[in-house]
Amino acid sequence: MIPFSPPTLTEDDIEAVVSVLRSGWITTGPVGREFEAALTAYTGCAGTVTLSSATAALELALRLCDVGPGDEVIVPAYTYTATAAVVHHVGASIVVVDTEPGSCTPSPERVLAAVSPRTKAVITVDLAGVPFDTRPLAEALTGQGSRAGGLQQRLDRPVLIADAAHSLGARLDHAAVGEVADLTAFSFHAVKNLTTAEGGALQWRTGLPADHDDIERSLRLLSLHGQSKDALAKTTGTSWEYDIEVLGWKANMPDVLAALGLSQLARYDSIVERRLEMVSLYQEGLSDTGITLLPHQQPGLRSSAHLAIATLPVPGVEERNAFIDQMRHCGVATNVHYKPLPMLTAYKRLGLDISRYPHAASFYATEVTLPLHMALTDDDIARVCHAARTALPGSR
Repeated sequence: MIPFSPPTLTEDDIEAVVSVLRSGWITTGPVGREFEAALTAYTGCAGTVTLSSATAALELALRLCDVGPGDEVIVPAYTYTATAAVVHHVGASIVVVDTEPGSCTPSPERVLAAVSPRTKAVITVDLAGVPFDTRPLAEALTGQGSRAGGLQQRLDRPVLIADAAHSLGARLDHAAVGEVADLTAFSFHAVKNLTTAEGGALQWRTGLPADHDDIERSLRLLSLHGQSKDALAKTTGTSWEYDIEVLGWKANMPDVLAALGLSQLARYDSIVERRLEMVSLYQEGLSDTGITLLPHQQPGLRSSAHLAIATLPVPGVEERNAFIDQMRHCGVATNVHYKPLPMLTAYKRLGLDISRYPHAASFYATEVTLPLHMALTDDDIARVCHAARTALPGSR
């Protein structure tokens, strides 16, 4: 069986983790700070705080921007629940926008049409690792900072937050993801291109009209119960005493996980290049089948190639699911990314109805995600392409 997305860990990764375990300090500490500095240098952003997940990063981004009851946050219909659930967690209203016809992402114009005087933030999604360009939104929204306060007031527009769970290493023109949106949340979950097993990070761009030291300090407080000193500072400083400055949460990343991420970051560019190469092999191998892969490289855009999202030439969900079953019989694991939010029970309870998001529903009906990971060989990809030809309706 060709698996869908297993992690690839090297002996260097294992030794990096073992080194932290042997050090006697396994929670948040110096290795985590080193990983943060390396991530900041990698994307060219102003700063980074590593956290327990991308979900935590998104929620703390909203809390950093004082988003709460009475506010609205715009999210796309075609995404994983984490993008929208954090809006509910902070007490704000989720405003969902449809995708474009034949696409898994909305246009800037569709997002702008959903803006109201209550809009305090927009969360965009870099689905599959393809970066969403927030720059047109930033330009068009300027002057719409009517809900005064905090970062939004200084920007004179809603805050733009990138759900970049898939897109570490992606670029728009000469800017890396992490330097485009105001705030950017990354995921280092086990299936991601770079993994810390579980984990994430929040970055903020250079030029953000805010005190960067204040941003970092606020995020550290929010991620560690509002405690003024972390465990290392209490142990190595001149005094054990600490204060609880805000009623925060527990979302810090320990050094034992940061070590894994720091080790992988050293070879990360080669990981992205190989993944892009594999996408190209899929495109070549499936070029005459009617199966269309989401583009990952275009002028001015380079994806991180996190997911090989494909659209099948089939009528709908029943045939798509039959294709997935047949691929399994051929020894190939596939997946679906994602069910649109309005199709899920929790969002139906919030009043969302999939009939209002026809383009997202249409894209979902024929979407399948092919295996894409560092253990795949060129021969494996050829085998997946052969299986896909066999699995298509009418080929059996």
